[in-house]
Amino acid sequence: MSLLVKALTVGGRPNPLGTDGKPPQFGWKLEAARRGTLQTACRIQVADAEDGFDRPLWDTGKTESDASIRVTYEGPAPVSRTRYFYRVKAWDNFGGESDWSEIAWWETGLLSEDEWQARWITPDPAAIDPLAEPVFALRKSFELKGDVRSARVYATGVGVYDLYLNGEKVGDDILAPGWTSYRNRLQYQTYDVTDRLRAGSNGLGVLLANGWYKGDLTWSDKSCLYGDRRAALVQLHVTYADGTEEIVVSDPTWSAALGPIRYSEIYHGEIYDARLELGQWSRGDFDASEWAAAASIDLPMSVLVPQENWPTRVTETIRPVAFIRTPSGEAVLDMGQNMVGRIRLSVEAPAGTAVRLQHAEVLDKEGNFYVGNLRSAKQTVEYIAKGEGTETYAPHFTFQGFRYVKVEGYPGIENGLPLDRFVGEVIHSDMPRSGEFECSHELVNQLQRNIVWGQRGNFLDVPTDCPQRDERLGWTGDAQVFVWTAAFNYDVGPFFQKWLRDLAADQKEDGGVPFVIPDVLDGDHSSAAWGDAAVVVPWAMYATYGDKALLAEQFDSMKAWVDYIRAQGESEYLWNTGFHFGDWLGLDAKENSYVGATPRDLIATAFYAYSAKLVRDAAEVLGREEDARKYGELYGRVVSAFREEFVTPSGRIAAPTQTAHVLALMFDLAEGEARARTARELNKLIEDNEFHLTTGFVGTPYLCHVLSANGYHETALKLLVQEGYPSWLYSVNQGATTIWEHWDGIKPDGSFWSDDMNSYNHYAYGAIGDWLYRVVAGLDADGRAPAYKRARIEPRFGGEWLTSARAAYDSAYGRIEVSWRADGISRAVEVALPPNTTAEVLLRGAALDALRESGRPVRGGAEGIASAADTADGVRLAVGSGVYRFEYPLA
Repeated sequence: MSLLVKALTVGGRPNPLGTDGKPPQFGWKLEAARRGTLQTACRIQVADAEDGFDRPLWDTGKTESDASIRVTYEGPAPVSRTRYFYRVKAWDNFGGESDWSEIAWWETGLLSEDEWQARWITPDPAAIDPLAEPVFALRKSFELKGDVRSARVYATGVGVYDLYLNGEKVGDDILAPGWTSYRNRLQYQTYDVTDRLRAGSNGLGVLLANGWYKGDLTWSDKSCLYGDRRAALVQLHVTYADGTEEIVVSDPTWSAALGPIRYSEIYHGEIYDARLELGQWSRGDFDASEWAAAASIDLPMSVLVPQENWPTRVTETIRPVAFIRTPSGEAVLDMGQNMVGRIRLSVEAPAGTAVRLQHAEVLDKEGNFYVGNLRSAKQTVEYIAKGEGTETYAPHFTFQGFRYVKVEGYPGIENGLPLDRFVGEVIHSDMPRSGEFECSHELVNQLQRNIVWGQRGNFLDVPTDCPQRDERLGWTGDAQVFVWTAAFNYDVGPFFQKWLRDLAADQKEDGGVPFVIPDVLDGDHSSAAWGDAAVVVPWAMYATYGDKALLAEQFDSMKAWVDYIRAQGESEYLWNTGFHFGDWLGLDAKENSYVGATPRDLIATAFYAYSAKLVRDAAEVLGREEDARKYGELYGRVVSAFREEFVTPSGRIAAPTQTAHVLALMFDLAEGEARARTARELNKLIEDNEFHLTTGFVGTPYLCHVLSANGYHETALKLLVQEGYPSWLYSVNQGATTIWEHWDGIKPDGSFWSDDMNSYNHYAYGAIGDWLYRVVAGLDADGRAPAYKRARIEPRFGGEWLTSARAAYDSAYGRIEVSWRADGISRAVEVALPPNTTAEVLLRGAALDALRESGRPVRGGAEGIASAADTADGVRLAVGSGVYRFEYPLA
C-alpha cells in the first residue's frame, strides 16, 4: 500500500481514557513512499462498538480536505462513560487511496456533577484529628455477584492520593490529582480496573496526603491555602457480563486509619515507619473492625474536570555513580545527574533502625554536603525498618531536586554504602519526547542535555521555576520565555492546556495575571514579561500544535491581559506604572539588586506591544474581525509610542543595555535605519564586553535570535561557544547537568552565589535551545501555517566552531529532520519531511548550477522539488514530503 494512515489521536493523545464532553478533535499521520505526497481527501467513521462500523454514529464520507490534525467531530454529542471507536482513510494527490486505519478509541468520563453519587470522605474527626500529620488510609470492602465485563474507577482527592484495589496500587500515576486552581478546577482520574476485580469479596482503598492542597507552600511555609481537611472522592462502576451494573462509592460506611507514613510534605519529605504498616488493608477480606469510621464533608462537585495533563510518573531510573566520604565525614551518594524524583532504597536492618536520606544539588567548595540554597525546604526522607528481611521503600507523596544524597543510619555505613541498594527514580509529567538536537561541539551537546533535564525536572504537573527549595511554583515569566523550547523538546500540549485553564481561572477581574499559576502569593500580580504568559503561551500552543480550540478558549483571557495593561499607564500606549521584575538577574544590575539596568518601563512597553500584536494575530486566526482591527490599531499605537519614548530622532535606543536593544529588535520596535543601527550597537555592546552577555531573564531568550536575524550570526555563535563567565558553557565546564538560575551559581573559585536564591535547576536560560533548533540546525515552522504544516528549513552554519548539526522534531504531521555538515570546501544538507507537509528551504552559500540532490543536478527539476532559484543568500527551494540530500561547493 503506497499510502498508510497511522498514529491516530484524539486531542493529541492516543486512546484517551476519561475525556470531557467537548467534541473530540481527531488527528492522524500519513506514511507514503512518494515524495511530495499530500492528502487531498479523507473519511472518518465513528461507532459505539468496535464491530459497529456498518452502522456508524458518524461518517464524513469522502471529504475533500488536506486536514489531518485537529479535525472536529460533528456527530451525536458524546455521553458519559462511553467508549467510542473511530477509523480513518485518506486519498492523496497521486490518486492513491489508503486502507482503513487501525481502529482507535476514546472514552468519556463523568460529564455532569449529577452523575457523582460518591461523597467526599475523611476520617471521623471524633476519632482521628483532621489536622494530624500522618497520611490517612480510607477503605471499603464490597461484594461482587458475578463475572465482570468492565469496570472503571473515577477518583480524586483534596490533597494527593494513591488508589488501591485488592492489595495493589491502581495505575502508575504519582501525586494525583495534580495541582490546579482548586477553588475553580479539580481534576479527577479515570482508571480501568476490569482485570483487578473478581466475583466475591473485593477491597478498595485510598492513601491521602497533604500535597499542594493543604501542605506547606511558598518560602513562607504557608499551609492550608485551599482548605484544612484532606478528603477523597471515589466512584467505582462495575458492569457485569449480563449487562447489569453495580456502583461502589465513597461514603461514611468506609473506614479510616493512620498508617505508616507519619509525615509527608512536598518540600520537606516523608517519614515512613514500616513497623506501623497496616497489612493487606485494601483487600476485601481485611478485618477493619479496629479502624475508625469515615465521615462525609461538603465540598463542591462543580469544580470537577477530567484529567487534562499528562499524568506524573516515574519515567526513568538511574543508579548512583559513586560513594563519597566528604571531608567532614558525611556519607554521600552521587547520582551523576541533577534530577527530580526520589530514591528507592533497599535495606536489611533490625526493627527500629532509622535510615535518613537528605537531598541536595551540589557539594560546597570543600566538597561537603551543601543545603544552604534549599532555604527552609528539608528535602529529607526517613525510613524506619520493621526488621523483616530485605525491605524496599520509596516515598509516596513528595519529590526532591538533587544530585547528591546524604545517607545516615544505614547498616555498615562506616564502611561505605552498597550502591546497588539505591535507585534514583526520575519523576515528571509523562510527556512524550518530541525533539532532538546535536552538533559537533560536545560542550554544546551537554548544554542541550542540561536543557532537557531542566525541563524534565520542572515540568512536574505545573511549570515550576525550580524543584528543590521552598518555592517550586508555576512562575509565569519562566514559562513564557521557555515555552518555545519546551514545545520542541516534548509534547507539552496537554501540559499547557491544563495550566492555561488555571491561569484563566486565577486571572483577576480586571485582567491582571498573578505572578504564579496556580496563584498562592496573596494577590501579587501583573508584571510585564510575567503576565504576558497569558498571551504568549496560548499563541505558542496554536503555532506548535494547531490548537485553534484552545486559542479560542483562552482568547478572552488574552484580551483581558492586554486591556489590563492599557488601563495601567499614565499614557494609554505606554506602560510606565506599577511593579515589574524587569530584566530579572541581568548582569548589568546595580550592586545588591536582582534587576538588570534596562528601564522597566521600556521592557513593559515592549511586551505591551508584543502581546497586543499576538492578540491581533489570534483574532485574525479566529475570524474575529472587529478584535483584529481593534488590537491591530492598538499595536500600531504602542509601537509608535515606544519609538517616541525610547528611540532618539537619530535612531539610537535610549537605554545602552543589551536587553533594550534585543527587545527593540525582537518585537520589531525599531525600523529602517534605526533597526540597522540598533543591531549594530547591540553587536558592539557584546564586542566591547569581550563577547559576553549581560542579559537576564527577559533579554537572554531572544539575544542570539536577533543577532542571527540582523546580520550578526557570527557573534551569536561566539556567545554560544563562549566558555568564560558569563556564558552558557561556563556552567557546563563547572560540571552542571541542568540549567542554573544564575550565570555564576558556582563562582570560578568554587564559592556560591547567595543562599537566598540560587537554584541549580532553573530552566529559563535554557531558552537558548529554541535558537539552536530553529537557527543553528535550521528546523523552523513557517508562521503562515501552524503545527509545521509548512516548514522553513534554513541552516545557519557554524563558522569555525561547528562543523555539523542535526535536529529532529515529531510534529503533529510526522517527523521532520534537518542535518548539515560543512567544511571549508563544501556543504551537505539533508532534509526529511512527512507526508501532507511542504517546506521552503534556503541553502546559504549555494548556487543552483552547482547544487546536487542525491547526486543529481537540481537544475532541471526533481520529484518533490516544486521550484528552485538563486537568491542573494543562496538557493531557495520549495519542496514536498520526502528525504532530500543536498550537496554543493562553497562559492
